[in-house]
Amino acid sequence: MHFEDEKDYIMRLIKEMVRILFSFMFGKQSVSVEQARENGYEVSGKGLDELLKMADDGEINEAENLMLDDIDYHNKNEVAAAALFYQYLSEKDEDFLRNNNYSGEEVLDGINQLMKKSGYGELTENSI
Repeated sequence: MHFEDEKDYIMRLIKEMVRILFSFMFGKQSVSVEQARENGYEVSGKGLDELLKMADDGEINEAENLMLDDIDYHNKNEVAAAALFYQYLSEKDEDFLRNNNYSGEEVLDGINQLMKKSGYGELTENSI
């Protein structure tokens, strides 16, 4: 598998995981990151918009740490916001991620851990 094919596969896999997660949690298809920004999703007391801006500014690990510090894995809206954070990262160029000490594999691991800790781990077993 070529590098670009692998990146596309990881991105599609993450988008599908987010879609399935939203379907199970809310009974609907996932919302886009843009819709989530407009609706003011929050996780760990931080707005999703703020976390995405940090990621855009190259502070990916810092944003992830803030997000995961106090996340309530039983709060569907917080889990949804975190899933959208990982989906957003999956759309970033691998060079951008690497230059900011992150990788596509870490994005995939993050969404997997999120789903497991929020009680949806069985959904990831068949996805990967």
